[in-house]
Amino acid sequence: METTAAASAADCEIARLPEELLSASISRTSPRDACRAAAVSPAFRAAADSDAVWSCFLPADLPQLADGELDDPAPPSKKALFARLADRPALLADGLTSMWLDRETGAKCYMLSARALCIVWGDTPRYWSWIPLTDSRFSEGAELLDVCWLEIRGKIHSKMLSQNSTYAAYIVFKIDDESYGLDSPDQEASVSIGERSSTLQVCLQGYENVEEEVPQNYRSIRMPAFRGRFRRRNRRVPPPGANVRLPQKRADNWMEVELGEFYNEGGDDGEVSISLTETKGGHWKKGLIVQGIEIRPKK
Repeated sequence: METTAAASAADCEIARLPEELLSASISRTSPRDACRAAAVSPAFRAAADSDAVWSCFLPADLPQLADGELDDPAPPSKKALFARLADRPALLADGLTSMWLDRETGAKCYMLSARALCIVWGDTPRYWSWIPLTDSRFSEGAELLDVCWLEIRGKIHSKMLSQNSTYAAYIVFKIDDESYGLDSPDQEASVSIGERSSTLQVCLQGYENVEEEVPQNYRSIRMPAFRGRFRRRNRRVPPPGANVRLPQKRADNWMEVELGEFYNEGGDDGEVSISLTETKGGHWKKGLIVQGIEIRPKK
């Protein structure tokens, strides 16, 4: 009884605080904390849901979105606008880039579509094909037909990103059923901003388990295709301690591999350059389907 009475008294005291004071306090936290504060009491809810709070969580420099991206219907409040931008990507005016907000921090996230990237031989039908995508914000992606020189590069200006944030870049892709040459040799990924750069070894198609059954259509490099299923005992598995990034499956059924991370301080370091290459081995490759390169806060 005493505990309940004390809690009720505390609620009464909180309710007496001006909403402007509560809003000012909550706006100095985070979107996640604001949602938690809304559950404390009706007074906190009114303050936590106010436009004054969510205006602080929305970036002041939101990029120009494509026409109609915020319609159907238009968000009725700043909190609803934040939720809309955190729920799903919105296309920018150029139609080649999408953006959204990180739900926990409000940091800006982007995906550069395959069309926004520089893909060597990308406009040569013999080597790459542009195919329609039905499970992406972008209408088309790039499918690798056959190359021995894999080079994909993307750029984004640091001013478009949230300040004082650590970001990571990921290539978002699928592997076609008729793929080969993507498991070896490793690809090289790099990210650079200003005078800082990092390099990683990645493998777009790795078979980690030596007992795993290889798909029927698997064809190793410089090796003829065989009919039926077989177990490839000699496939390369990264040794313990090897720093090779392998693909991870995403919730949207695409795959991703991290290409590197960087810290965006004040947005004054110019362009962030991102690349994925494999140009030294001379091995032919096929079956990579590229949706784009995603840049989001590092968790």
